[in-house]
Amino acid sequence: MTITKRAVLITALLCSASAAIEASPIFFLVRHAEKSAIGGNDPELSAAGQQRAAMLVRILKDSDITAIFTTEFKRTQETAAPTATAMQITPTIVPANDISGLVEKLQSLKGNALIVAHGNTIPDLVKVLGIATPVNIPENDYNELIVIILSDKPQLLRLHYPI
Repeated sequence: MTITKRAVLITALLCSASAAIEASPIFFLVRHAEKSAIGGNDPELSAAGQQRAAMLVRILKDSDITAIFTTEFKRTQETAAPTATAMQITPTIVPANDISGLVEKLQSLKGNALIVAHGNTIPDLVKVLGIATPVNIPENDYNELIVIILSDKPQLLRLHYPI
């Protein structure tokens, strides 16, 4: 095989691999931000939670998010609101306990998504998305940014974002 043919073949392979990687959706999962101590079972965000939600939009601004999912609770919707507004995306509300319904929606996506959920549901969601590494989110932990790259073998990246 000539050098030119090899170069063309290598270029074609690299382009194919690159296209496959670009086609893999990326899911950004966060627990709702800090909630107010008042408000019963459905409190709004505290001042610190509002600051964290504002930070999230700055962190995700170049992430090419095409869909946002929240639960029916105010704290998840308020956490997603600044990002939804900045990216001009109307969030989809999915019941907090309907992990299979959420996964079905995620699997039909062609782009990246932000999912704002709860500390007790994110571990199950991560597992259903194909991540074998257990994820535990302590009750007072609001700074985790879990990134899942969906591919033949889903990949997990755990980050932390400050206020």
